[in-house]
Amino acid sequence: MPVPALEVLSMPWAPHPEVWVLLGGLVALATYAVRVIGPKVVPAGEPVVTGRQKRWFVAGLVTLWVASDWPVHDIAEGRFYSVHMVQHTLLTLAAAPMFLLATPPWLARLVVGDGWFAGRALRFLCRPVVAGPIFNFVVIFLHWQNTVNASVANPALHYGLHVLAVAAALLMWTAVCGPLPELRMSIPGQMVYLFLMSIVPTVPAAWLTFADGVVYRAYAGLGVDAVQDQQIAGLVMKLGAGFYLWGIIIFLFFRWANRHMAVEKAGRTLTEREVLTWESVEAELAAAPPAPREHI
Repeated sequence: MPVPALEVLSMPWAPHPEVWVLLGGLVALATYAVRVIGPKVVPAGEPVVTGRQKRWFVAGLVTLWVASDWPVHDIAEGRFYSVHMVQHTLLTLAAAPMFLLATPPWLARLVVGDGWFAGRALRFLCRPVVAGPIFNFVVIFLHWQNTVNASVANPALHYGLHVLAVAAALLMWTAVCGPLPELRMSIPGQMVYLFLMSIVPTVPAAWLTFADGVVYRAYAGLGVDAVQDQQIAGLVMKLGAGFYLWGIIIFLFFRWANRHMAVEKAGRTLTEREVLTWESVEAELAAAPPAPREHI
């Protein structure tokens, strides 16, 4: 018999200090970077961090907090696997790109550095042909029966798997919205890339949606219809995440089309790479002479 919604929402409050420490640490590191390091490396007259980056950082913190703290975490771990799926979706498809969009390029270059590991190895892992398979492997691994059953019984493992998921998502999203322009793909490439990212998750989603019995024994016997719960989880993964990625693809298409129109109106001819980097477009438009007025 399904558990009434009121019972789920009235779950007793449980502290999650590991989440608070993580959020506090992110705020402290960001504050130190912006107030202490930024003024030393950013040229005079240029902003250390933009208002847009600040807003993305706050949005990432809120998303991370909602997905990781009470009550979402408690419901996901002890009641509904469908909420567990929502939790993973928020962490990998929302929080990860938000933090990338919040990162100034100067800070990203300091973090990556020029060393062998941080420089070459990290850049290699961020390549779409590497990051894409890594992300999809992690997605499949997180939905493996043994992984799910073990994570529900072991909070430390559950936390570690979330770290793994976010790390893989950061690698995957770098090609789309990373702070370093040289690691981003062209917008048509981003659209194809995100389309491919929307295909592989449909495999475990279909498995959950059309399974006849209970897939994860850890969620059986919790007073809910486990089969119905996992079917909802499959729909969240297939439709929710799929529509989300497709929405981004549509947004990128119109963004790409608008940039081409802006360049054509300015009477400029740019390479595809230049057109698809908005900073380059703005620089070209600023350097272009004003268009002559037509006399009637």
